[in-house]
Amino acid sequence: MATTSAPPILSTPSEHVFHDPTASTTELKESKLSEEELYIQYEIPRTIREIRDGRWKRIALQFPDEMLVDAPRVFERLRDGLARERAESRRQKAGRNGVEAIGSGVDAVKLEDETQQSTREADSDEAEEKLTILADTSYGACCVDEIAAEHVDADVVVHYGRSCLSPTARLPVIYVFTPQPLNMARAIADFKATYPDLDDRVCLMADIPYHHHVETLYQKLRGEGYTNLFPTEIQHDPSSLLPNRSIPPSAKENAENLKEYSIYHISTPPTPLLLTLTSRVRNIHIHSTSADTSEAPRTTIALLRRRYAALQSLPSTPTIGILINTLSVRSYLSALTHLQSLLASHGKKAYTFVVGKVNVAKLANFSEIGAWVVISCWESSLLEGLGGDFMAPVVTPFELEVALKGEGSRVWGGEWEADFGSLLKNDGLVNGSAHNPGETASSEANWADDPSDDEEPTFDLRTGRYVSRSRPMGKPRAVDPSTTGAAAPAPPSSALVQRAKGDVAVINGVLSPGAEFLREKRTWTGLGSDYEIAYERDEEGKIRGAAMEVGRSGVAKGYDM
Repeated sequence: MATTSAPPILSTPSEHVFHDPTASTTELKESKLSEEELYIQYEIPRTIREIRDGRWKRIALQFPDEMLVDAPRVFERLRDGLARERAESRRQKAGRNGVEAIGSGVDAVKLEDETQQSTREADSDEAEEKLTILADTSYGACCVDEIAAEHVDADVVVHYGRSCLSPTARLPVIYVFTPQPLNMARAIADFKATYPDLDDRVCLMADIPYHHHVETLYQKLRGEGYTNLFPTEIQHDPSSLLPNRSIPPSAKENAENLKEYSIYHISTPPTPLLLTLTSRVRNIHIHSTSADTSEAPRTTIALLRRRYAALQSLPSTPTIGILINTLSVRSYLSALTHLQSLLASHGKKAYTFVVGKVNVAKLANFSEIGAWVVISCWESSLLEGLGGDFMAPVVTPFELEVALKGEGSRVWGGEWEADFGSLLKNDGLVNGSAHNPGETASSEANWADDPSDDEEPTFDLRTGRYVSRSRPMGKPRAVDPSTTGAAAPAPPSSALVQRAKGDVAVINGVLSPGAEFLREKRTWTGLGSDYEIAYERDEEGKIRGAAMEVGRSGVAKGYDM
């Protein structure tokens, strides 16, 4: 590796002042909704009523990016509406207190004391609400951003737009689905063309902003003679057979009965929902709301093949990163604990990461990781839509469960699960049988319990080659009680121990594949790492410090000297 004769320049010369030579061409969009449309779409009256009923004083308003253009107007209407409600409440309380005092005939002193006490209570109860717009979500826009809301000490979050409806962990939520219009005549004509048989069993579903049209569509189709329709209702249950939707009565008795139904879905569903429904119903038809013609039924065969291909490398991957992509879903910590235990039982090394909004460049910084498993809300569990290609496979907890099964039981029948909450409810997860709790655990799942020291060989299913270090952590070692008092254990240390070539790197006496990768495979270790630092010393050998001087001030666009 070439060496440099001088350290790299990590600062900008003082004469370089940062000015943007190009004029800004970004135009701010203006809200195009009329006053009536704004009140209807953002459900201003209902939001005010629920805030008043809950007596919340610090309210966070969470908007997706495409709705930020309406955020100032919604903020003003809520602020003014809450102020009118407070004033009206004060007047009503003052009127009731006056009537009660006159009717009771109390003396003037007692009347004044009661009036003052009532005024103090009213002032405490009718304090002004503080509204805050959350303009940038920590993770996906479909999730309630409890992290950002807690930064402003919010008592409640008002979530606008489509939502994954994942159960939150800390704060109450007011959901405003921002209902969108639908061409009902075209939807009915499209349904009749798709299902000419009046006896077809069809579940009517819609994306969250269009769900209020389902009941109307159901009634009109009943008038056309259809007899076996089921209008779904919104439920906060991502682990349901129809995620966040009610299911037909026959499916409650036997889940297999759901396969007798087709699904007519208004608006394009998210890809995880499409994959989840593929193996649970007979077929799916999507009614497009943004085009003049109905969208052709989407096939998931190619996508399922890509997902299956991503699983082929996991059994032979020694180091797996657990990527936490949500801090709001209620059971994300339970999912983290489960995945850590699962990987440890298979001899894999797991590292946990929280990187905020995920993109390809962020994950590319961790070249030690051979594969990623994402803990996210069920709608954000697939990261394929982020653009670009990830350097390592990115899978869901369900897919990891499938990949770590033994070779004798690693059979995937096409089913797919997006919500990790449903996996945690399944008692068969610990033994590696995600869909058959009564199935006997495979030798792969229980290899740590095998008394033999010989490990089952692992082969890369893509290349057929033998992988010698697919389980770098080895089998869990039992502690011998007879040796616990022999010698005191060494104090824990976070220092990285670098041994002679041929030995492995350990931290606190535990093998660290990440440290081993850093020692052997990383060729770049940071700016200035190839420059030998030499300090100036005085006659006594002490390091001479640099003279102190006043630095620059201001902002990066133009510093003040």
